[in-house]
Amino acid sequence: MINSVNQSVYSHFNSLPQYSAQNKTNKSPVWANFKINRQLTDNLNNNTTKASIFYINDVHGQNIRMERLLTAVQQFDSFTPSGQVDKMKFASGDIMLGEDIKHLMVGNKFLNLGGFMANVLGNHECDEPTPEFVNIIKDKTYRLLGLNLNPNKDNPLHGIIEKSYIQEVNGNKYGIIGLVPPDLADHVKIQDHLPALNIETDFNKAIPELQKEVDKLQAQGINKIILLSHSGYRHDVQIAKSVNGIDIILGAHTHNLLNGIEKDVNLFTSKTGEPIIITQAGRDGKNFGILNVEFDKDGVITKAQNNIGNTDAYSRNLVARNIFEKILGKPERVGFIKSVEKYPQDAYGSENAHCDFIVDALRKELGTDIAVMNSGNIRGQFEQGGIDTRDLAIISPFANKVAVVEASEAELVNAIKNRVKASMSSKSHRPGIVQVSGLKYTFTKSGELLSMTFVDKDGKETPIDINNPRTDKMYTVASDDYCINSPEMGLGLPHRYEKALQKFDHDKDIVVGNYIKHENKPMEVKADGRIQVIDDTSAEEKTSEETKAAA
Repeated sequence: MINSVNQSVYSHFNSLPQYSAQNKTNKSPVWANFKINRQLTDNLNNNTTKASIFYINDVHGQNIRMERLLTAVQQFDSFTPSGQVDKMKFASGDIMLGEDIKHLMVGNKFLNLGGFMANVLGNHECDEPTPEFVNIIKDKTYRLLGLNLNPNKDNPLHGIIEKSYIQEVNGNKYGIIGLVPPDLADHVKIQDHLPALNIETDFNKAIPELQKEVDKLQAQGINKIILLSHSGYRHDVQIAKSVNGIDIILGAHTHNLLNGIEKDVNLFTSKTGEPIIITQAGRDGKNFGILNVEFDKDGVITKAQNNIGNTDAYSRNLVARNIFEKILGKPERVGFIKSVEKYPQDAYGSENAHCDFIVDALRKELGTDIAVMNSGNIRGQFEQGGIDTRDLAIISPFANKVAVVEASEAELVNAIKNRVKASMSSKSHRPGIVQVSGLKYTFTKSGELLSMTFVDKDGKETPIDINNPRTDKMYTVASDDYCINSPEMGLGLPHRYEKALQKFDHDKDIVVGNYIKHENKPMEVKADGRIQVIDDTSAEEKTSEETKAAA
């Protein structure tokens, strides 16, 4: 574990080559992917301003990683660079996640303990109804931002959420703006409270509002402006190309990992020819970023360095651990994991051994024919060694409710077929395929379902005719309420949930914990090939061979 400061993360700046602050009409300067190559000298022009920004996004309630992040924050705070540097700490949303109030309380406490200056409202900050959320953050010490949110006057968020504010550090002033995701409603299970927030869902309408806010800050003499954006990478690029006056976009939502600085990836020029830097530090708190920049007297970035840190390389903060456990309760050890298969790089479009373990636990503990979960439901991962209830709670942290329903063969085939098609048609493979136990299926990279097999509890395999699935063949299915009900993320069978055979008041972590305890042996987390992805060429060759054989 890292317990000493990596000084190169905090103290080096790089120039933006061939960019002239005076030549602001230059529309196409030549940029480079910058490496650490020289120490910033103490002999700096008095008109320059140096800033170092610690940033996080999409931590998704991963409270063990929050403990590690606080160790990294402490090192950032304690490091003293040569010369005056404005240190700032910002979060770009989805720090919290799920319906468990205790876990949301931990997220708020984490932001307070870390001394974060501001957070933008992400979609997962809205998992809990607004009154409960506002009660949770009543002791917050950070600003909560959301430009494209206009809550009703009687809404608890009215007067709490701000469009922008001015952050002063060492006498230097920065304009800080926040942008919530326009598709927020697409990612929230409980939606009754959303209409009163008046979210601007048309991103094109939010652009001119953002420009007005920038102009307002500039009219007050603010020439260094930072946007905390939970709008996603594509929208952030659109902002960089169309909004003047923004210098830095601390992004989120699409879980990109943007290391370094690279032209047309996270470095763009505004219409006035000034550099704009975009950051994102991935998902689930696995990484954090430190962006070092230097501004000239006009607020134009002339030097920059973007570093990504690995959170798991840092030790857990013991003070935070004790504070969090007072909120969450002491964890109970449930067993031992002796081996773990690596978390897949394509977690949305392929079999995930960590999901396999969860759905196998659901199927066995609840005695069903099949168990399913949506790929995006898992946010942590199993690790080798002892495992306790707190580990399990952050692997699948949404606090959804487990249920057992009956579903027909046709309903299952169609749901999986739709999820495969939708997921493989997107570059990120979102919303994600259905992860299964008691089924095997194969599909092409273009999203065509090729085959499916039912596997009973004795391992006997029965092929399913995916072109003519039976409507009279019924299976018992274990899953959670969100996956069963949601057409975007799972089966889309709300009528089956209404007539559920069993409903439980807990999420999958409780079932998985019972499964590990009942097995009472060291466990393995590994894939077994139940989901296969083949390229379309192979599929065509296979079909051709089968046709020839049939002839």
